[in-house]
Amino acid sequence: MNTKRPQLRKRAIRLSGALVGMALVLGGCRHDEVVTASIPDDYKQRHPIAIEEQNRSIVVFVGHARGGLTAAQRADVMGVASTWLREGTGAIHIDVPSHMPNARPVADTMREIQAILAAAGVPPRGVSVRPYQPEDKRFLTPIRLTYSKIAAVAGPCGLWPEDIGPSMKNKRWFENKDYYNYGCAYQRNLAAMVDNPSDLEQPRPETPSYTPRRITGFEKYRRGTTTATTYPEADRAKLSDTGK
Repeated sequence: MNTKRPQLRKRAIRLSGALVGMALVLGGCRHDEVVTASIPDDYKQRHPIAIEEQNRSIVVFVGHARGGLTAAQRADVMGVASTWLREGTGAIHIDVPSHMPNARPVADTMREIQAILAAAGVPPRGVSVRPYQPEDKRFLTPIRLTYSKIAAVAGPCGLWPEDIGPSMKNKRWFENKDYYNYGCAYQRNLAAMVDNPSDLEQPRPETPSYTPRRITGFEKYRRGTTTATTYPEADRAKLSDTGK
């Protein structure tokens, strides 16, 4: 009787069991990767900066006895006109309160607002006047100037979908990965500070070179002299001549 066959059969069974166990372990690891990959590791992907249209508005309060704008209100309206020419994406909507006790001062103020906008270069088709009825006439209701603009936004911040402390439920803590809210304030501040939101998507075109200065540098290089720029007032800020 051959005794090697039972031994070979047992060895094959043990090998098959080991392979099955390894497959289960690898399958479990693969499942964990899918779960942890649901939250991106890059804060720029977790809190992306989006480009969207937002409203910018100012209010102009009008009293009962005075028509026209104050110096501060005139500066506010001029600021709206200049910024609208640079970044506006729609008409300037002027909401005017109607059927109010100060109807005549409001009319005088509206004429001055429209004159300032026209003098600043806003075309007539760029202004839309809309009357509105205040809900409570006991309070002073303002004239409201609103226009839409392209803006960069990010957030909202302060979201904590999981505990950031060590726990068996928070597997990201053991993997030493960033918590979800990490980087949100940075992205939100960057979106608020950017001057032109399109700069986040594409570079600005290059400006023409300063030809006179470039010719001066080339001429110095051709003569073999130094091309460094020297300023007459450079020595005024020095403390001493030590080291010369």
